[in-house]
Amino acid sequence: MNLNSHAIFTLYTVYGILLKVMASKGKVRGISGQHPLVQNVTVTEGGTANMTCRVEYNDNTSLQWSNPAQQTLFFGDKKALRDNRIELIRASWSELTISIHDVTLADEGMYTCSLFTMPVKTAKAYLTVLGVPEKPEIEGLMKPALEGDHITLTCMTHGSKPAADLRWFRNEKEVKGAKEVNASGKTFTVRSSLQLRVDRRDDGVAYTCRVDHEALSQAPQQTTEVLEVHYAPRVTIVHSLAVPQEGQYLKLDCVSQGNPSPDPVMWTKDGVELSDLGRVIVEGRELTFTSLNKTDNGTYRCEASNHLGTSSAEYVLYVYDPNAVGHHGTDHALIGGVVAVVVFVTLCLIIVLGRYLARHKGTYLTNEAKGADDAPDADTAIINAEGNHAHAEEKKEYFI
Repeated sequence: MNLNSHAIFTLYTVYGILLKVMASKGKVRGISGQHPLVQNVTVTEGGTANMTCRVEYNDNTSLQWSNPAQQTLFFGDKKALRDNRIELIRASWSELTISIHDVTLADEGMYTCSLFTMPVKTAKAYLTVLGVPEKPEIEGLMKPALEGDHITLTCMTHGSKPAADLRWFRNEKEVKGAKEVNASGKTFTVRSSLQLRVDRRDDGVAYTCRVDHEALSQAPQQTTEVLEVHYAPRVTIVHSLAVPQEGQYLKLDCVSQGNPSPDPVMWTKDGVELSDLGRVIVEGRELTFTSLNKTDNGTYRCEASNHLGTSSAEYVLYVYDPNAVGHHGTDHALIGGVVAVVVFVTLCLIIVLGRYLARHKGTYLTNEAKGADDAPDADTAIINAEGNHAHAEEKKEYFI
């Protein structure tokens, strides 16, 4: 505090004592209901805080703002503390508003507005300063990572108050991390860890760490890292014809996936490396037959390699005679028709035979039952049944 500020502060102190003396003699009285009104203020670090004190009824009594250290900032329209960040906005008998620019965490605390009645009436407003978290940093990223590696990504931000929240995203989908908060003075350091077992599907995936905090409501801070994964190749062969025939055009495409890219690939036929033969063209990953013939029959192999491994795929080529393919098609249709007819006839025979056997068995049982009515044993019953049957035949002849 400089000399001028000290003199002003001393003057205000004397003025306060004088008010007390006058009040004791009855010359100064407070108006009923006279009381300063204030509100708590929240501001982001580096911002501006406006502190307002109002009085509904005032008999020309002065208002004063003081800071948490009980230093007078303004007494009416008179500035008491030499601080260029603090300015007067409005001073009247009913209001005293001041502003504090470039607010720091040290400015946080309880501010007091005093109304110099007898006794002095005060109101307190708390100034909350939000610590702005720094842009997050991602650590632990290996470039490149190898398929199967276990890695831990750590996101960290400093300077938040209160403690910030960290969130992880795999591309656009949120994933769960493990959060850790540590106090550092009035601010906090926040960490969040994400454990991964990387595979080829992680290659090119963007991992984003985002800071959520009330001081960043308009523009959340975030950092993104793209994961690069190296992996051994995998090979497949794609062919352009289902049934290759003599004279046709055929293309075999060696599709290889790996990082680093396995380029070039190697084509072999029956274990012997291929080269351009006029009709057979080897061009990068493609093997082309401009006009197939029987001499092209064999096992074709495509092999791709990178520093992590080697992979291969095979295609067995058999070139068909176009006439034989059509003849075989007719034979197959004829054979299928014959088989269908045989199956149908067989089913019909089974049904007819079954019905015949069922009827014959019923007749036999009926005759046996008739012969058993008066027979002392089974043999007699059968003879009686045969006799009755013969008798029945005689009756039939008689009637005829």
